[in-house]
Amino acid sequence: MRIIMGMTWKELIRKRVMVLTLIMTVVFLIGFWFIAGTIGQSSMSHGSSFPSGEELLIRFTNGLFILSFGFFFGAFVIAFLAIFSSFSAISGEAEQGVMQALLPRPIPRWKWYAGRWLGYVTLGIGYALILFVSILLITQAHTAIPRDGLALFKSFLLFSSIVPLLITVSMLGSGFFSALGNGVFMTMLYGAGWLGGMIDKVSSSLLSKPEALSTLNNMTGIMSLLMPVDGLQRRMTAELFSINEMNGMFNASNSLFGLDNFTSVPSNSFIVYAIFYTLIAFLIGLYRFQRKDL
Repeated sequence: MRIIMGMTWKELIRKRVMVLTLIMTVVFLIGFWFIAGTIGQSSMSHGSSFPSGEELLIRFTNGLFILSFGFFFGAFVIAFLAIFSSFSAISGEAEQGVMQALLPRPIPRWKWYAGRWLGYVTLGIGYALILFVSILLITQAHTAIPRDGLALFKSFLLFSSIVPLLITVSMLGSGFFSALGNGVFMTMLYGAGWLGGMIDKVSSSLLSKPEALSTLNNMTGIMSLLMPVDGLQRRMTAELFSINEMNGMFNASNSLFGLDNFTSVPSNSFIVYAIFYTLIAFLIGLYRFQRKDL
């Protein structure tokens, strides 16, 4: 498995998807720096070295929005890397004849599958850590950020959890569809989960009838269960700012462009569901690969 994992790292580093991801990251971080600077200037004190309570609250709110904005778009970059690095893990290599050269050797199929999975996941989580720290440092340069080590650790685990989830589902789809078909499938599945999350964030402010809200909540709930990535991201932001503990100090239901509405934070049960979702998808993908005719 270690050899397969190392081979996966080398392959991903050579692939254009890694180069495109790095280019996207640099462009995003440059733009994020200027956006954070512009928003952060509005909370800076003028003529006083000791900020007032109101100013501290404004800095906290600005920091919440800046980090929400950064992690909102940062999640897209991570999803891009996770999906397009692994969407052809099985079908693409089978079509190119790579597996016919590897699998006849004395290596069990489950070790090849697990080694590939570990290679994709470890590289993706390493990239997520770099992006997570970069967003925090840029925000800290312009406004206030949380300093609780436990909250930062839990939020990073949730932020990076989308990597194994998306890669697991992508490798599962690669056992059933062609490389192109799986890429389209994963993009649409991720888009459906993201759309469900966005509708859930803005529905309470757009609709007032209970019947319409109930129907819309049922639809968004199904979308979130099909692809729980957006729910994990909302829980990550809530953990980062300790929203439960801060409740009452500011109006968490206010939504700036729909990015930081904390009226519907996923529960612990949703986290457990996402874990089982990933585990079951991994086992089904492994079973499918064991039976697949290559």
